[in-house]
Amino acid sequence: MHPIRKKRLTIVLFLIAGIALAVGLTTYALRQNINLFYDPTQIAAGEAPVDVRIRAGGMVKEGSVVRDPGSLKVEFQVTDFNQSVPVQYEGILPDLFAEGQGVVAMGRLDENGRFVADQVLAKHDENYMPPEVADSLKKNGSMGQAGETVEAATN
Repeated sequence: MHPIRKKRLTIVLFLIAGIALAVGLTTYALRQNINLFYDPTQIAAGEAPVDVRIRAGGMVKEGSVVRDPGSLKVEFQVTDFNQSVPVQYEGILPDLFAEGQGVVAMGRLDENGRFVADQVLAKHDENYMPPEVADSLKKNGSMGQAGETVEAATN
């Protein structure tokens, strides 16, 4: 092989290897930071991964909020009116957090089926519901039970 062709081939191979390495590292980093959304029915069915950061959302079940008087620990259930998932959270809840309201919690599912949240987000006004929660409730046919209309939930 001619020396110039050999030099060009070496440069092209290094470029391809560098690009492949960059794509591989980017894909790995994005996979580690992705937060997939699961509704309570999917979590109860075992579709959600255990000990992986995910988002879970639905409505806070009426009468399920239990606060520890000595700490900031709160336990409640998130429901899509088909299944419920127990959620444990330690921290300050948003001001708009209430029973019967829509929430999205970010955290990990433990081996016992309990969702341990490190962040809880509450809806911000009476006409808004997170799109994932609205889709989940529509899929289960529970929008009427949530007290929301489909139009208000998707706007």
